[in-house]
Amino acid sequence: MSLRVVAVDGPAGAGKSTASRALARRLGFTHVDTGAMYRAVGVLARERGIELDDDDDGLGVLVAGLSFEIAGERLLVGGRDLSEAIRRAEAGELASRVAARPVVRTRLVPLQRALARPDGIVMEGRDIGTVVFPEAPAKLYLTAATAERARRRAVELRARGETVDETALARELAERDRRDSERAHSPLRPARDAQVLDTTTLALEAVVDQMERIARARLSLPAR
Repeated sequence: MSLRVVAVDGPAGAGKSTASRALARRLGFTHVDTGAMYRAVGVLARERGIELDDDDDGLGVLVAGLSFEIAGERLLVGGRDLSEAIRRAEAGELASRVAARPVVRTRLVPLQRALARPDGIVMEGRDIGTVVFPEAPAKLYLTAATAERARRRAVELRARGETVDETALARELAERDRRDSERAHSPLRPARDAQVLDTTTLALEAVVDQMERIARARLSLPAR
């Protein structure tokens, strides 16, 4: 089976989720947000009182028993709908911490690879083009200025009724970038053959247009 995978990586707030979802619709592919899986692990670990930074035994037991089902924009973990919980502000911080633990990634990466579909998949995360699908024919890396990413994230959180300190959010994003890029296991970085797109000044439609052109060219799909 030829691999019909569009790998989309980049830091939080760069527009990966919205743009990847739109791209998948245009291509008729399945969309998978792997960040949602790490957020779910973080949320469940916090609920169960597992220390995120040094309890590898606890995390190992937790992830060994997890099953994930993606139904549109809903994420079911062991049959439980965590779609709302993983979109709260603190879930991103929890995800960044558990994603640095090899015991978590060792379990989740094979599950992510198993989601490949013959009819095509757009998968987003932080190590899709470098670790999960290094052989993916279409790789994109979306980035944006920290202040703009914080603004976008603040708009999203306020729409959910959360109170947001945008300056503090920018600091948190910068710290998360540092932690994700410096971690020893699967650090955040563009794949060598990824097309890097800076979305700071681009409208969503323009970002998706560029992504679609690149994906169609690299997958040898006809232009729209």
